[in-house]
Amino acid sequence: MEPEVITVGLDGSVESLAAARWAADEADRRNAVLRLLHAWILLAAEAPDTPPERDQNAGARRIVRQALDEVRDRHPHLQVVEDLVGSEADVALLRAADESRMVVLGTRALTTWESYVLGDVSLDVVGRAEGPVVLVRGSWCAKPQRSASAEGVPSAEQPRIVVGVSLNGPCEPLLAFAFDAAATRGLPLHAVHGRSLPVHAYAPWGVDPDVAEEITEEADGELRETVDPWRARFPDVPVQLTVLPESPTRAVIQTVSGAELLAVGRRRHRPLLAPRVGPVAHAAIHHVTCPVAVVPHE
Repeated sequence: MEPEVITVGLDGSVESLAAARWAADEADRRNAVLRLLHAWILLAAEAPDTPPERDQNAGARRIVRQALDEVRDRHPHLQVVEDLVGSEADVALLRAADESRMVVLGTRALTTWESYVLGDVSLDVVGRAEGPVVLVRGSWCAKPQRSASAEGVPSAEQPRIVVGVSLNGPCEPLLAFAFDAAATRGLPLHAVHGRSLPVHAYAPWGVDPDVAEEITEEADGELRETVDPWRARFPDVPVQLTVLPESPTRAVIQTVSGAELLAVGRRRHRPLLAPRVGPVAHAAIHHVTCPVAVVPHE
């Protein structure tokens, strides 16, 4: 059986080096092959004996070599494949997504205006890839892991995997990814759901606590029903469920502090003219500082 492949897209930026470090850790954890991919539409076809001073691809090779050196320092025995592709970056990365367990990309912190612009390569790949895409900030660094609390569930600032669950339809690939990520790391899983309150929950003096409690309890039951089959499949993963009377976006953003990874879903089939990623994934990509995995599902 051939080992899995984890592909990281490189562009020479600080962010892509952080993505390479994250991807190397993940590949080492899974005994997978790490693929260092740099795509450049002007990549030249050259003979093997081309002298260095005439190598038109020297800059592209330097980008991959820099990432390779960084990875080798951390994981000297990791199996690594260097891949220079003569193609547009988004085309090469989408092709890689079909061949890999996941694609890992660096992402930069955006200004308020840029947070609403979906034009860069990373977001294009996130919105179209058939497999999970993990986005890593340039400031990311590996943290020492701690085990679950005495009660067996994660606390607010404890290292853990957080997954945002919408409950608006099947999300099996998302939960499979999140539980597997927690099990592989030996970390607890924190499943979060936000349920916006209907108009009748509001009174002149504020929120009617009875209505809010009823709606929250109903959502909690739905979340348990969705997560319980996965608890049975991963009995060693401690799980905490959180339901907040908030929009799904606010619920995820409020609970992700201290997480090592946030997993959110993306519907493969969205209405015509709708954004390729939903509001939760969009907010997470731009405002969450830990690595964010966007997992496509039906």
